[in-house]
Amino acid sequence: MKLEIGQAAPAFYALNQNSETVSLDQFTGKKVVLYFYPKDDTPGCTAEACDLRDNHNRFLEAGYVVLGVSPDDAKKHQKFIAKFELPFDLLADTDQAVANAYGVWVEKSMYGRKYMGIARTTFIIDENGIISDIIEKVDTKAHTKQILN
Repeated sequence: MKLEIGQAAPAFYALNQNSETVSLDQFTGKKVVLYFYPKDDTPGCTAEACDLRDNHNRFLEAGYVVLGVSPDDAKKHQKFIAKFELPFDLLADTDQAVANAYGVWVEKSMYGRKYMGIARTTFIIDENGIISDIIEKVDTKAHTKQILN
């Protein structure tokens, strides 16, 4: 299922790094940067998280909440957040329910081996829960520029 700009963002419930339930509903009235990434503490994912961290005040000033989503569990997210001082929640999508709802759990291929994984994608969701932008070609080192253009 391919989501499109102008569609309602799929509702979700997932646990954050502190094993607290986070849902899209709790951010009604705020804009949300929902970014999907493959794995904590890998070069591209770290660059992306750190770019968002370094610009976090700009997101807050613009009325955004930043949420990262990966298949890693809460414990891995805690370590990743602590290591890089990330100021936003990371959601543990261990059953890929959120990734599937957003159409980013896909078949990938590396060195001829096929496997399922996250297609690095960011969804910008407006105050009413509508998708206002989808960024599929993420520049991990300059992702903030792609979002706050």
